[in-house]
Formats: sequence, structure tokens, C-alpha cells
Amino acid sequence: MIILDSSALAALAAGHSRLHRIVDSALRSPFRHLLVPVLCLVEAEIKDEGAAQAVLALPALEFEPLDASTAVMVATMVRDGYGGQDLAHAITTSLPTPVRPLQHLILTARAELYPPGVATVDIDDPRLEP
Repeated sequence: MIILDSSALAALAAGHSRLHRIVDSALRSPFRHLLVPVLCLVEAEIKDEGAAQAVLALPALEFEPLDASTAVMVATMVRDGYGGQDLAHAITTSLPTPVRPLQHLILTARAELYPPGVATVDIDDPRLEP
């Protein structure tokens, strides 16, 4: 899975061409592999009105809900200084679970905000060219 954080969502909503190519590739893939933590969607909309509508219109994206146990993990991470709620939800979503046993990659324009050990790739990384 590839996770899009709030900065990637804002760039996607603004027409970032590389991200649009990634979304188009995901749409043609037999596997849905682009995941959006809902708190990242919230943050993108807070910072840029209309970003959520632009993102929600893309059929290749799946949305990771905020259930009770994830909410507790997000709150703990924010309280422990790992960043805002959106960043904490992206980190939590990237962690292995019994359903998704591998750590997942986070696409971001703010890789410097993530702690060591969290797998991130900058949205402008040339390795993302299709």
C-alpha cells in the first residue's frame, strides 16, 4: 500500500502531475493500493477549501477510517510529540497490522516531519516516474 498524507493530497488537489499519473496507474491496476487516512483528508480540506472534493472524485483511492483504537493511537502520538493529528494518522496507517502485515510507504511533501523508521518518499522523487 501507498499512503497519501495531507501534503500529498493538497498537491494532488492542486494538479500535481506526478501524483495524478500515480493515481491513474492505480486505477488501471488490478490491485487498489492508494490509501488515504481520513484525518489527512480533513487537514487537506482545512488548509485548502475544495481539496477534499477533488480527492474524493478520484476512484482509485481508498480511505482509512478512524476507529476507536486508531483514535487512541493517534491521540497518544500527538501527545508524545509526533506531530499533528494528520501526521499521526498517516504514521499509524503505515504500521503493520494483522490485515496488512508490512509497513507501508507514505508519499509526502514533508518527509522531514516524520520520525526515523517511517518509510516516506517525497512526491517529487524522480523514482516515481511511471
